[in-house]
Amino acid sequence: MEVDNLRSWIKEVGALGELREIQGANWDLEIGGVADIVTEAGNSPAVLFDRIKGYPEGYRVLINSLGSTRRLALSLGIPPDLPPLEFVQAWRKKSRDLKLIPPRFVKEGPVLENVRTGADVDLLSFPVPRWFELDGGRYIGTGSANITRDSEEGWVNLGTARVMVHDANTVGFYIAPGRHGRIHREKSFARGEPFKVAISVGHDPLIFLAGALEIPYGVCEYDFIGGITGKPVDVIQGEFTGLPIPATAEIVLEGECIQGEERIEGPFGEWTGYYGSSARAEPVVKIHRVVFRNDPIILGYTRKWRAPLKAAFVWDDLEKAGVPDVRGVWYHEGIGAPYLFLVVSIKQRYPGHARQAAMIATQCHAAAYLGRYTVVVDDDIDPSNLNEVMWAVCTRSDPENDIEILRRCWSGPLDPIIPKGKKGLNSRAIIDATRPFEWLQEFPPVAKSSRELREKLLKRWGKDLFGR
Repeated sequence: MEVDNLRSWIKEVGALGELREIQGANWDLEIGGVADIVTEAGNSPAVLFDRIKGYPEGYRVLINSLGSTRRLALSLGIPPDLPPLEFVQAWRKKSRDLKLIPPRFVKEGPVLENVRTGADVDLLSFPVPRWFELDGGRYIGTGSANITRDSEEGWVNLGTARVMVHDANTVGFYIAPGRHGRIHREKSFARGEPFKVAISVGHDPLIFLAGALEIPYGVCEYDFIGGITGKPVDVIQGEFTGLPIPATAEIVLEGECIQGEERIEGPFGEWTGYYGSSARAEPVVKIHRVVFRNDPIILGYTRKWRAPLKAAFVWDDLEKAGVPDVRGVWYHEGIGAPYLFLVVSIKQRYPGHARQAAMIATQCHAAAYLGRYTVVVDDDIDPSNLNEVMWAVCTRSDPENDIEILRRCWSGPLDPIIPKGKKGLNSRAIIDATRPFEWLQEFPPVAKSSRELREKLLKRWGKDLFGR
């Protein structure tokens, strides 16, 4: 299924029956409130808002774009109805086998239908939402892709970082420490140069997805997207920044940061479900040029989508580190956002196998940032089934012997439990919820039907029992 821009993606999602439309919502809190409701539900529809109060018809906002496995599969080119761990395996195979394809520069594209420069730039001519009641302002960038270049090495990065509107031509551009875009900015400032940035705030959700994933340092997300779709992303060289912008984007802002020019940014209700990072002085981006399509769409707010993708990368990292017999990896977004509760299933082969898996999973590249709990379970436990995981935690772990604490790990300002002035570092808990290896064969047998028997019985009588 070929999708190469937000509008064709919306059309495909509508055909799947996973799109809802709302007319007449207010940009002030109502769009954000609906986003909150649908994302909490899980596997909920994407919602497209039109006729937003105070704005022309056709100026729209899309939320919860990747809030179902089927829509995530659509973007990734994966079969849409796979069980959780099969989805992870399918994505692992696709991501391992893909060949990076650089973007293709073109002269024209729909994004150039409208061009505003200088005094004509007015960011609030777009229906920028105020998402949550305690937000410090209106955020145009919540599903955005922030395009930057390394001033020393020359490679281009697409990252996701919240973007707050200060006034008609100025935005706040918060980037967490350690992120590639932050490193780019620090390098430019160290050289005494302005930091140029192009901010795409409406595009194919695959662009947002790639920008939010832990793509290795030095790899351009455009190349990664090209590998997923099997064709180059069409890009246009931005007239002000010289950066490659998506030719089919809805809205792109081009501007620059000057070292020392800062304004208070935040707070913003983040993916953790808290205002963990408060408000602080952050560099601003002065917007010099805006290009946008007729009837533009802002891509906004999507919270629950990362679990299978991050799980796949952790699984890959475990295998690369030589950990054998990993049977499953999963992140539980419902209780720990997309970072905080990681589960690894293994078939134990030797003493210390479970702790090895836990330590590496906790600190590998894909999981190192802002984690909290890593649980290792036996291979009879489905890591994507929270009830099974917690049953293993409660029956196979002894708190005195099976919980390890790692200290001074990589965190960030968004971590709500770290007090002001101490953010940047946190601790991690490892819970070994596997049967103790030294008496593995003597551990009490499980009083439960086998998974194979259950599947057989559900296939035979599932409709009689549950109507499906």
